[in-house]
Amino acid sequence: MVISPNSLNDAESLRHVATLAIAALLDRLIGDPWGWPHPVQAIGRFIQLYVQAIKTLTSSPVVLRIAGVGLGVLTIISSGLIGWGIVAIAHSIHPLLGILTSGVMLASCFAERSLSDAANDVLTPLRTNNIETARSKLQLYVGRDTATLPPSEIYRAVFETVTENATDGVMAPLFYAIVGAFTPIGSVPVALAYKAASTLDSMVGYRSPPYKDLGYFSAKLEDRLTWLPCRLTVLTIGLLSKKPRAVWSICRRDAPHDPSPNAGWSECVYAAALDVQVGGTNSYHGRVTTKPKLGDPIAQLTEDTVNQALKLTRWAAVIWLVIGSAILIATWMVH
Repeated sequence: MVISPNSLNDAESLRHVATLAIAALLDRLIGDPWGWPHPVQAIGRFIQLYVQAIKTLTSSPVVLRIAGVGLGVLTIISSGLIGWGIVAIAHSIHPLLGILTSGVMLASCFAERSLSDAANDVLTPLRTNNIETARSKLQLYVGRDTATLPPSEIYRAVFETVTENATDGVMAPLFYAIVGAFTPIGSVPVALAYKAASTLDSMVGYRSPPYKDLGYFSAKLEDRLTWLPCRLTVLTIGLLSKKPRAVWSICRRDAPHDPSPNAGWSECVYAAALDVQVGGTNSYHGRVTTKPKLGDPIAQLTEDTVNQALKLTRWAAVIWLVIGSAILIATWMVH
């Protein structure tokens, strides 16, 4: 039996499409169950050990910046290489095992189900007016003080969490998974490398010492890696809102005022699409901080608003998956 190059290309195309589909399905159905091993746990543990070692060795800003570059490069490259190695070993045993392994590992890079579960964890007690439990649950997911938040502020905190993380937790990893499918190394290593950059930013990307130096490289790199998928997310959500011009106008007006080059845009596009306003006064460990207002307060933030935001993210991811899969198949068929 002779296998033509076109047949091989078609098989490769289907393998990548199958990996993306399995990953998306697994994330939707089971998410990240508590207690299961997760790549981010290993990445986080490595970052933690590295930071502890560096902090005991030096406090020099210059040395910390150099060490921060080393931390970023080492974490991102090693995450991608380990992912590539695991998939390669599985594929060498059997192609189907390779696809399944790729799907499972790629699913760990997506957080759509996790965002939905976290939101429901906080909103469920609010349905029975159990505000104390809702505040306690919310504290697990946000950095702000929650002990005295009224229901309206709890809704805002949940909405801001699911919309900010929609980009770096769902859409950006999916973007890099699709990009990786067009490269020889595949989706998993590229998506894992981005996930490592995102984890670095969340763990060391602070503005207080020693992280303002040690985490400088990681924070700036994550900003740049997320910039394009964030703007594509804004475009997609704007189109799904059926009022893209109005949404884009509000985003251009409000999002640049947020200190983050991506979080403000991500939160703002959902606020504009759903006619609500986010931002305002938050307290972090007793310290009051005021964030810029994003969007117009046409409607009230409610549980339904949060669910609509989650639904928009879900549909945006489906659209990207369909478009990415279609381009993959078309590209390899042409060759």
